[in-house]
Amino acid sequence: MQVGTQVSKPVSKDTLANNTLQDKKSILFIVNPISGRKAHDNIAEIIQSGIDKNKFEVTISTTNFAGHARQLSREAVDKGVQIVVAVGGDGTINEVASEIISTETVLGIIPLGSGNGLARHIGIPISARKAIQVINKNKTAAIDTASINGKAFVSIAGIGFDALVAREFAENSKRGFFSYLRIITNKYRKYKPGKYDLLFDDGLQVKTEAFFISFANSNQFGYSTSIAPNAKLDDGLLDVCIVQKPRVLMMPVVANLLFLKQIHKSPLVEIIAASGLTVTQKNRDVNIDGEAIKMKKKLKIKVNPLSLKVIIP
Repeated sequence: MQVGTQVSKPVSKDTLANNTLQDKKSILFIVNPISGRKAHDNIAEIIQSGIDKNKFEVTISTTNFAGHARQLSREAVDKGVQIVVAVGGDGTINEVASEIISTETVLGIIPLGSGNGLARHIGIPISARKAIQVINKNKTAAIDTASINGKAFVSIAGIGFDALVAREFAENSKRGFFSYLRIITNKYRKYKPGKYDLLFDDGLQVKTEAFFISFANSNQFGYSTSIAPNAKLDDGLLDVCIVQKPRVLMMPVVANLLFLKQIHKSPLVEIIAASGLTVTQKNRDVNIDGEAIKMKKKLKIKVNPLSLKVIIP
């Protein structure tokens, strides 16, 4: 049997270009142009100049109405887009992530919101240019998500005063920390703690009057205020933070504890780790990742472990 000699053919420029294109990851940036304290007219330019185009095939879309980010994210997943980047605040992240959960698509984050709680927990830089550099490195990790009555959240949900502040903040034309603080100051004195029945999946039952209750997957509200200092994004648990109303004179102390990540040491705060629970309340307002939503008075809360792939530093 004769062994033939194979002569390799030169690779054409078109073939090289096609192979390079196939090696690139498809990435969609979903931009909320009204997130945070100011307009972000140049964000598309920042993305285009900063993203590594040798690694990524880039598309940029801008949202035009509430819920548009969710729609764009769902369409991207259906098309097999590999990475979808939420460019906005925690509410935008929630919309984008809610359609990515339990899929192969990876979430990226460029934090342009007011509080940026999830980004701060993960360690993503608040600077858009620096956040893009994190995306260029494309290091990923799986994190937990959670849901209330089937509505997904990634960072923090809450009821009571927390939900009232979220609703007032959403209706306020001014954004930023001082707007948030103004709402708290104006509403604090007259707000009466609500009655809550909590039944945890392990059988623990708690009946309480509380100022607010947070269901924390990440450790903070935003603005570097930590409501659940020991919360982890990958432990399969939520930190259920039951907070009593402090007296006015104690407010500066409580505020300091939030910023110092020591609020769990306050006698006004009880934190119970749980994989799921049912809560009954009289009110219907719920804070979902910073967005106020009306829900039923009975809330079923559960964790979906390691259900979301996220680009991390």
